[in-house]
Amino acid sequence: MDIRGINANISRAIIQIAGLDPSQRIGNLQDRELKKIENILKDPQEHGIPGWMLNRQKDRKTGLDNHIVGSDLALVEKFDIDRLKKIKCWRGVRHHLGLKVRGQRTKSTGRGGQTVGVAFKKRQRR
Repeated sequence: MDIRGINANISRAIIQIAGLDPSQRIGNLQDRELKKIENILKDPQEHGIPGWMLNRQKDRKTGLDNHIVGSDLALVEKFDIDRLKKIKCWRGVRHHLGLKVRGQRTKSTGRGGQTVGVAFKKRQRR
């Protein structure tokens, strides 16, 4: 089962800090072990996880490094995109138009629907 916001690196770090067996299934963990994992996720830097491993570095409101998990992550991403759209920066305009944001090519990829190839107008013969 995947948890949104927890990737392989952070999960290995949490397992190592909590002192758990990496091959053990999460359904077999005891309540105290789950509480230990929750405490590490609430404040990962306090437990020794470096700031570069977190998914929310230098938050705009607080200026702190956070790690956001679950549905909160989707909500924060939506607020970030809405802020970009509101200030009408380049990335915000691209998001608004539904186009590629990070400089990818758009001539042949990223088309919506079932478009295959490019339709040209027929040339008229004289």
